[in-house]
Amino acid sequence: IILRKVAPPPEGKEARTHYDTVKTNGQFSLLHLVLDTGRTHQIRVHLAHLGHPLLGDDLYGGSQKEISRQALHAWRLSFRHPVTQEKLVITAPLPSDMQRIAADF
Repeated sequence: IILRKVAPPPEGKEARTHYDTVKTNGQFSLLHLVLDTGRTHQIRVHLAHLGHPLLGDDLYGGSQKEISRQALHAWRLSFRHPVTQEKLVITAPLPSDMQRIAADF
């Protein structure tokens, strides 16, 4: 997905998100997203633009029926340390409210 953020050029900045559907159950889909850019609300805007807002994201059209917050979780982040240039990889388990939803898959 390549979109310009809300404002038209030259004010708007390009944002790029790659996604794959990992699982779907007909009601929800689990996606794997990789961001080339790091714009504010990037994932939320891109998915809403595609007509599939994040579950729980009431600002961009997602229902809060199943979860009262954005169903968005970074299970792994990797980046280079700005001083040492060492590659850092940080992981975090899926929160319990999202585990409950994922159990339906």
